[in-house]
Amino acid sequence: MNRKILVGGAWPYANGSFHIGHLASLLPGDVIARYHRACKDQVYYVSGSDCHGTPVALRAKAEGKTPQEISDLYHEEFVDCFKRLGFSYDCYTKTSDKHHKDFIQEFHKKLYESELVYEKETPQAYCEECKSFLADRFVTGLCPKCGAPARGDQCDACGTVLDPENLKEPICATCGKSITFRTSKHLYIAISKLEKELKELCEGGQDWRKNAVAFTERYIGEGLRDRALTRDLDWGIPVPKEGYENKTIYIWAENVLGYLSAAKRVTEENGESFEELFGKDAKHYYVHGKDNIPFHTIILPALLIAHGAGYHLPDQIVSSEYQTLEGRKISTSQNYAIWVKDVLDRYDPDSLRYYFLANGPEKKDADFSWTEYVNSHNGELLGAYGNFINRSLTFINKYFDGIVPEGTLSEEWDETLHNLYADTGRKIEKGNFKDAIEGVFEVIRKANKYFDEKEPWKTRTRDVLTCKNTLYECTQIIANLAVILAPFLPFSSEKVLGWLNISKDWEYKTVPAGYALPEIQILFERLDKSVIEEERARLNLE
Repeated sequence: MNRKILVGGAWPYANGSFHIGHLASLLPGDVIARYHRACKDQVYYVSGSDCHGTPVALRAKAEGKTPQEISDLYHEEFVDCFKRLGFSYDCYTKTSDKHHKDFIQEFHKKLYESELVYEKETPQAYCEECKSFLADRFVTGLCPKCGAPARGDQCDACGTVLDPENLKEPICATCGKSITFRTSKHLYIAISKLEKELKELCEGGQDWRKNAVAFTERYIGEGLRDRALTRDLDWGIPVPKEGYENKTIYIWAENVLGYLSAAKRVTEENGESFEELFGKDAKHYYVHGKDNIPFHTIILPALLIAHGAGYHLPDQIVSSEYQTLEGRKISTSQNYAIWVKDVLDRYDPDSLRYYFLANGPEKKDADFSWTEYVNSHNGELLGAYGNFINRSLTFINKYFDGIVPEGTLSEEWDETLHNLYADTGRKIEKGNFKDAIEGVFEVIRKANKYFDEKEPWKTRTRDVLTCKNTLYECTQIIANLAVILAPFLPFSSEKVLGWLNISKDWEYKTVPAGYALPEIQILFERLDKSVIEEERARLNLE
């Protein structure tokens, strides 16, 4: 029976443009989704733009626009970037969408019936200058534990989880003025009472990345804190409870539930079962960056458990480390970033996908450099993969009238290709994308060596049967490489699969002798070394 697979990609925050750090952390989700579809599993790949909260409202205020206008602007940019990058979402929506809002309000109505939800009066940070309550991250001050500069939700220096009222010398991060605290009544979820369930989930997370396990164990070890479900903000989803008419649902308590709202939308549109997708027999992947770990290993499970419907909890946490740029931290405020919408105008999307899958921050921080990018593209993608396809198929077109010659695939190559399907699939399912793509390129390098050793340019006149067999074997190798690389490199694979008239189903392929090839195009263009300095100049490096 085909498996039901949910792939949840983190929801980018719609208050600024999409950069390579976002790309590096989200790209694995598309590989997982494409792979499982090729295996004929029932895939639901969902995500959307995170549109609510204080940062969007502040950006809108600074630009003289409404929060809806700002979030819609960036949502459209994200949609365009994902489309051009080949992300194959089954549903990419936004938290300001009516379907999401309706789902969230229904979820929260049921959630509020739980014994784990209670009311509490609590101090809320308020800025007299901005005339608004502030989200925790928009309060800054000094950490009470180590004395370093910290935000109201966490100290990055020592890792202590904070509340704004704990900070020393708290100020508004937007205007820099001192803040006050006003008492306000809110709904809270008693995450502290879920320590046993969350600990068991973490201990059972055999397919969680190490950073997800380490972070979650630390949060549990330090003592889980109850979290507010509601907030004194205008821009957000109204709280569906009497007496809370002027409050909205706290952003963290609705954005992570977007996986459910988007999945429900897809299942409804397809006439399929949402309950089965969130039942015990499904498999759920959550793909995101390091800073989103607690939202997927603590917050989301807590909400699902407290809701009481028995929803499926996360199976696999695919959490990347940090992506840096030319040896420095990416900074959107200082405009020190590579914006995806711009770089897509200049470079092949498969080239970008290849680089961040082969060199991204999978298990440790990774640095992007333009020198490495150009060398990677020219050396591996073009020099190894593109070159093998081009030299093999154009040879057939030139000397055999474009007809795949008669031949027999050796046992060695047959075994190599069959094993490559199994090994690559296993690595994708484990979240080991670097190892997976490196394994494929080992076979590509072996194929190039085989072509060189067989010297078809010589055997064409000396031993035509050997020449034909070489080219027949190379055609079979290309066909199976294109299928195996399709989840990683969808655009170039689609071209090759079209040339050879084969499907992208995850199964061994054979191109019959006598098949007529079309005209073959070059898959990848060489990048001139001059682009390295051109791109570095765009970054205004000192």
